[in-house]
Amino acid sequence: MTIGSRNKKKKGPAFTPKVITNEVVIVEVNVEPIELYKILKIENLVEGGGEAKVRIANGEVMLNGLIETRKRKKVYNDDEVEYLGQIMKVKVI
Repeated sequence: MTIGSRNKKKKGPAFTPKVITNEVVIVEVNVEPIELYKILKIENLVEGGGEAKVRIANGEVMLNGLIETRKRKKVYNDDEVEYLGQIMKVKVI
């Protein structure tokens, strides 16, 4: 008996760049602080938490204009995260 089904994703390249724009995207979270890698996951800029952590460790993510390599760096209200040219401003609701 089948209760549900799951579509398997085809494996593609490990890194697929998303839309690159210069506009600021507001990321609404209900918890403060939130860990940096979770911001990338919330915005679907990475496939999962593991990829997010690798991108951060490689210095591909900026927090408030500075390169951040700490995966679990705490992000607070009004902080800006930049990844692949996408700027995200964190707002606590």
